[in-house]
Parts: sequence; C-alpha cells; structure tokens
Amino acid sequence: MKKVFLGMVVFCTYLLVACNQLTQYTITEQEVNQALAKHDQYNKTIGLPGVADAHIVLSNLQTQIGREEPGKVKLTGDADIKLTSIFGNQQALMKLTLKATPSFNAEQGAIYLKDLEVTDTDVQPQKMQTVLQTLNPYLNDSLRAWFATHPAYILKDDRSNGEKLAKKYAKGIEVKPGEIVIPLL
Repeated sequence: MKKVFLGMVVFCTYLLVACNQLTQYTITEQEVNQALAKHDQYNKTIGLPGVADAHIVLSNLQTQIGREEPGKVKLTGDADIKLTSIFGNQQALMKLTLKATPSFNAEQGAIYLKDLEVTDTDVQPQKMQTVLQTLNPYLNDSLRAWFATHPAYILKDDRSNGEKLAKKYAKGIEVKPGEIVIPLL
C-alpha cells in the first residue's frame, strides 16, 4: 500500500512539473547575463562638446533579478572612460550599479530594461571621482535611452520549444527572485 501511495505521489509531482512547463517559460539570471555579454555594445561619447567629452565603453554586465527590490533588476558593470577636456586627457574605470524595471514587448518577443538609473559608482583612480560625478546625469540619460532601445533578452524562434511558445503566446512577464517568468496562459 505504501509503495502504491509513494508511486502516486511521484507521478503527481512529475505531472505538476510538466504542466508548469506548459503554462510558463522561465529565463534565469544566467541566461540574461549571457545575452547581455553577447550584446555588450554600449560605446558612447557624452558630455559638453568643447569643454569635456567622455568616451564610455560598458562591459562585464551582470544582473540580479528581483533580489533586492521586487519587480526590479540590479545591474553591475564596468565603464572604461576616456575623458577629453580643456585640461587634457585622462582615463578611468568606473564600477557602476544600476537598477531598472524589466518590460516585455510581445510584438518583438523582447525584454527591455526601462526606467534605468545609476544608483552607485566607484571610480579608479579615486582622484577622478569628483570630475566624473559631474557626468553622471549625462551617463544616466544615455544609458536609459540605450537600454530602452536595446533589449536585454530576445526570445528566439529557433531555440527550445518553450521559447517558441513563449514568443508566440506571451503577453507579459513576472519578476521573481533570480528569474523572469513569462506566463503562457
């Protein structure tokens, strides 16, 4: 009797797992990080022309989905900055922390990071911290515009069946700790 009951419990567990996979598609932090690494293309010049220009290349983006703040994504990354000003040329590395709200575009099958904002910076060499803080509003606006037009993740038709279904039937997303869930119903 115990074996039959245990067998029924195992069967029901497998059935629930299978049904869950048919009703939603999950994208993990690791998958988003891999997609961001492939599309690590933020390469802009910002600032005040003739006074101070900063050429910025963003790299090493990593996400934390829904862990610190519900419904938000935390991004960390490096910004290699080459500053040209009337005082000469300088170079710095800025460690950035950003937060954004993931948004799903059903037509494109793409997840964008909206309402992005720079929440923390750490500049090396330290003497450049004050100079680069004056560029933070420009950097924030530039990053917000870039991420609003460049998706963090795109569902593909040529990937797994789950991703095909998600692209075809998804209407929105749910942000859970460590993952973005796309309900299919």
